[in-house]
Amino acid sequence: MALTGRAALLAALGTLPVGIWEPSWTGILAVNAPLALACACDAALAAPVRRLGLARSGDTSVRLGETADVTLTVTNPSGRLLRARLRDAWPPSSWEPGTEVAASRHRLTVPAGERRRLTTRLRPTRRGDRQADRVTIRSYGPLGLFSRQGSHQVPWTVRVLPPFTSRKHLPSKLARLRELDGRTSVLIRGEGTEFDSLREYVPGDDTRSIDWRATARQTKVAVRTWRPERDRHILLVLDTGRTSAGRVGDAPRLDASMDAALLLAALASRAGDRVDLLAYDRRVRALVQGRSAGDVLPSLVNAMATLEPELVETDARGLTATALRTAPRRSLIVLLTSLDAAPIEEGLLPVLSGLTHRHTVLVASVADPHIAHMATARGSAEAVYEAAAAAQAQTERHRTAEQLQRHGVTVVDAVPDNLAPALADAYLALKAAGRL
Repeated sequence: MALTGRAALLAALGTLPVGIWEPSWTGILAVNAPLALACACDAALAAPVRRLGLARSGDTSVRLGETADVTLTVTNPSGRLLRARLRDAWPPSSWEPGTEVAASRHRLTVPAGERRRLTTRLRPTRRGDRQADRVTIRSYGPLGLFSRQGSHQVPWTVRVLPPFTSRKHLPSKLARLRELDGRTSVLIRGEGTEFDSLREYVPGDDTRSIDWRATARQTKVAVRTWRPERDRHILLVLDTGRTSAGRVGDAPRLDASMDAALLLAALASRAGDRVDLLAYDRRVRALVQGRSAGDVLPSLVNAMATLEPELVETDARGLTATALRTAPRRSLIVLLTSLDAAPIEEGLLPVLSGLTHRHTVLVASVADPHIAHMATARGSAEAVYEAAAAAQAQTERHRTAEQLQRHGVTVVDAVPDNLAPALADAYLALKAAGRL
């Protein structure tokens, strides 16, 4: 229980004339005794807080950057009118900075024996699970002089999913996929190495595609058509070690890698390939296997939602062994990691042959656009030193990429905004070349 500001104001206003005209304990008692009695009556008429019934409903998941509405139902089983202020507490990252007070505090009036619903609108700023904290209610009497306060635990969890901003590139990549598959009217036939069907020869067709046996059985020249291989296995490997925690722009490298992985998964599932996910640093952080084409993307998004970079050095030997167990047959292994020289040369290169011997390996890395900007800086001694440092960093990344390419690895190195479409293009190029 607590006095309100209104009661304190009345007490101050009543004490002021007493101090001027009748400065005695009798005068103070004459003013404050009725006020104390009014406060006692107000407290008695305020609806009890502990007996209130609270329940939640609403959204259980939301993409990062979007809003989620969580409804709180307040039931007043007492015989008194509930006049209250309510605070619905959530973690600070559940709202944009500066909007927490307006979003989490509510006024409500609930007649005796009735219920009311109020909605808390969340706009999370980080991925992961956001769990509701306590609900604090302050119930006021009809005079607003005294209040009762109490808290209730009303559990609720909202999972904040990756935003998948690269999905805007999916239509153009699917159009390219249809061209490879021979399902779009283009000047060339569908590329690939998997036999599709026979059709009549038209001028401009590659004579090496003529099927002479089929031609001998009919009066027209027949040619083979091909399509990209289907039902291939793709393993997406997210490196969640310390290098993934480095911030590029406003987000960690891990977030850009997730976005690229989601675009590739959406494209590959439409192409008829099977997609699995492995997140690893020194142990398995997430594993998604055996999902159908319609379920793979929601499963990946849900698994990625709670992933956070770990400030440990990635165990490359353990990562390789786990990837080999997860992909026992020939697959495309897409490793989303850093191209920093030390982790690659000391960790990945010594064990890379175990992967490239059995699988096609593609390494994708997030480049820092600020380094490219620094490399062009001029005009002062400090800017020249920054340009030299940036040029050295770029040279080291190029040398690391060349080392990987000499082992038969396809390397994609792009800034966050370009990584997802560049990775999708690399996948389509491998599919067109029949390397999957």
